[in-house]
Amino acid sequence: MELRDIEIFLVLAEELHFGRAAERLHVSQARVSQAIAEQERRLGGTLFDRSNRRRIQLTPLGWQLRDDLRPVYAGLRDSLERARMAARGITAVLRVGMLPINIHDLRPYWDTFRARHPAWELRISHPPFDDLFGGLRRGEIDVLVAWLPVEEPDLTVGPMLFAESRVLAVAAGHELAGRTSVSLEVVSDFQHIDVEVRPDYWWDGFVPSHTRRGRAIERGPLVRNTDEVFTRISMGEVVTLFPEHMARYAVRPDIVYLPVRDMPALPYALVWRSDTENDLVRALAQTVRDLGPHSTSR
Repeated sequence: MELRDIEIFLVLAEELHFGRAAERLHVSQARVSQAIAEQERRLGGTLFDRSNRRRIQLTPLGWQLRDDLRPVYAGLRDSLERARMAARGITAVLRVGMLPINIHDLRPYWDTFRARHPAWELRISHPPFDDLFGGLRRGEIDVLVAWLPVEEPDLTVGPMLFAESRVLAVAAGHELAGRTSVSLEVVSDFQHIDVEVRPDYWWDGFVPSHTRRGRAIERGPLVRNTDEVFTRISMGEVVTLFPEHMARYAVRPDIVYLPVRDMPALPYALVWRSDTENDLVRALAQTVRDLGPHSTSR
């Protein structure tokens, strides 16, 4: 069985849907069906129960093969990746997950790290905000750029990269859109989005539950990603607090960003799993300490 055929089987075993598997693999549905049929012919047994047209199921043989192939495929993929890196002179990779989207503002850190450690590769991704520390705890990323506070016993909070004032995003036709700034008290007059994140204190650091005068800030519809947030805002259903850089990085004709004049700056820092701290993580933290907090003001 070739590596690509293993990948096709494992993706289909996760999706349990030929169309979704084909889309994820960037191949035709016929290619997926052909690969699975060929695998079943060689093995002499059925891997998937296709009696339900809406959702296929793994057979006992399919379950066994999936469990056996997962570690094999992961090992082969990692070996090939290490070989590709070695051919380029890369000896290690540091994976950084960023909750903010202002990656360009932070280029001095990335460029300095790469200049100091040319044999180490730096990879930056944007993990979903509804799975805050999941990527760190599963080992999918090595360092997270997150807003504070972070008070998790298994995580280390490193140096701060930047701190930003807040803006309120409203629809272009919203009654607040014509103002030059707003106060947090005004935010409490309108519904704010809500997300399923844990711990609760972390979300409270971004959107306080009450204003300074004790007025509750109503949290409304649950959203799962930034696209849903923007849709809700643009339709006038909610208003949403953001760090100031969103006004520069997420310019849209249907959304207006208003400075919030009575909220403290929101700090962002490096965060990592204490038990996986290594030379690469320490090197990035030292780079941030050496350069100091970055000013992102306009």
